[in-house]
Amino acid sequence: MSGHSKWHTIKHKKGALDAKRGKITTRLVKELTVAARVGGGDPAANPRLRKAISDAKAENIPNDTIERAIKRGTGEIEGATYEEIVYEGYGPAGVAILLEAATDNRNRTVSELRHLFSKNGGNLGESGSVSWLFDPKGVITLDKDVKSEEELFEIAVGAGAEDLRDLGDYWEIQTQPEAFESVLTALKSASIPTLSADLTRVPKTLVKLEGKDAQQMLKLYDALDDHDDVQKISTNFEMDDAEFDKLK
Repeated sequence: MSGHSKWHTIKHKKGALDAKRGKITTRLVKELTVAARVGGGDPAANPRLRKAISDAKAENIPNDTIERAIKRGTGEIEGATYEEIVYEGYGPAGVAILLEAATDNRNRTVSELRHLFSKNGGNLGESGSVSWLFDPKGVITLDKDVKSEEELFEIAVGAGAEDLRDLGDYWEIQTQPEAFESVLTALKSASIPTLSADLTRVPKTLVKLEGKDAQQMLKLYDALDDHDDVQKISTNFEMDDAEFDKLK
């Protein structure tokens, strides 16, 4: 079970993220604000904002909340100004961890994250310490029964995907970042629902965990995931399904 794919999908499937409704809303509102600040408030000309709006609507965030977040980003109305920062660190057994955060107080955030790392068997590293272990990718996961492998491969690769992977109960499609939106559009046109779809960072190598290291890594992951400023987590750990079932 890899940190970048099946683990993330299982959290969606088991409803763990749905139980954090307030956290999801906070993340999405921050992303709307940052996306509008970086690329402007017109979704037609800003793919990142277009994706953020789509994600927000999928979570039933009200339109007026979406509009206010965008206007805060463009400076049309006052509000918190978020800075995007990438933090890098290590978990148990040398697992690489890359955090994408949005914060209005850099000093507070780095202090709190350093505390979470040290409390859970990891340590916050320097810039560049683990980012080289990841490649930027678009990652889309789907239920196994949406289409046959042949049909899904034809649709996804025809739209620019570079790989279709069998994860047991799920399909995972990987794309280059620039092809991500076209592949999503092709899936939508074919009426194929997705479990998750993100621009993320995929590890080049994986560290297999078991026993105490696996338990501690899951505690660290959850602690970081709960932090209000953390938008995305990329890791390179993996564990067997049996190990996960034993620890969950």
